[in-house]
Amino acid sequence: METTSVIKGNKMKIVYDPRFELEYSDEPAAESGRMQVIYEALKDLYEFVKPEPASEDDLSLVHTKAHIESIKGSGLYDIARLAAGGAIKASEIAYSGEPAFALIRPPGHHAGVDFYWGFCYFNNIAVSVQKLRKEGKVKKVLIVDFDLHYGDGTANIFVNESQVAYYHLLRRAKTQQLYTLSKYLSKLKDYDIVAVSAGFDAHVEDCGRWLETEDYKEIGVLIKEFAERECQSRRYAVLEGGYNQKVLGRNVKAFIEGFKD
Repeated sequence: METTSVIKGNKMKIVYDPRFELEYSDEPAAESGRMQVIYEALKDLYEFVKPEPASEDDLSLVHTKAHIESIKGSGLYDIARLAAGGAIKASEIAYSGEPAFALIRPPGHHAGVDFYWGFCYFNNIAVSVQKLRKEGKVKKVLIVDFDLHYGDGTANIFVNESQVAYYHLLRRAKTQQLYTLSKYLSKLKDYDIVAVSAGFDAHVEDCGRWLETEDYKEIGVLIKEFAERECQSRRYAVLEGGYNQKVLGRNVKAFIEGFKD
């Protein structure tokens, strides 16, 4: 895949590699066509860049040696560390001042310090956050997760980290929940970056049967405005869930439209 030209005014980079299109297992997250429908929705709008695989040292910032070895034994190590590397690449782009979206898989928010489930192996967003922190680039980080499912792995990793806040979008009436997110963000001050676990399985035509496509755009706008106000505009998102290929591409596109500059 070559880097595509970016349409003037669409300041946003998409981190992607064709290897994410491969069926690495029989799980829903690895279903054929899932990555392609998102790529097709975005390919003519934004610049695409390739990631490098995360190193074992990067993974060790979050996971135990035993956890990493267990993934090596599963045969999914290469694709899982490429996904973590995609999140790292997006975080680096965001730190430099441009928003980014990591179009990656496997997802990550159900992977904890020493456990994994729910199609997740390494916690992509946690690895990227901890790498920025280790390098001294950021201290105070907000993670917003709007996947249908609670990111128990992310919460597990940062449970004792006072400088990393984790917020999960709870299932409530849509207008109430978007208001709650807006109110929550309005109370936060002086963060260095915001990272987003972007899951699209809460859509009315996906597992959750809850959010509309336009709600994803509004979520993107709310997080962008927070980043502009409190994080020097530094923000990035990584793909988590979302499985109905008929709507997945347009849902991701809607979120990015709200999230980009």
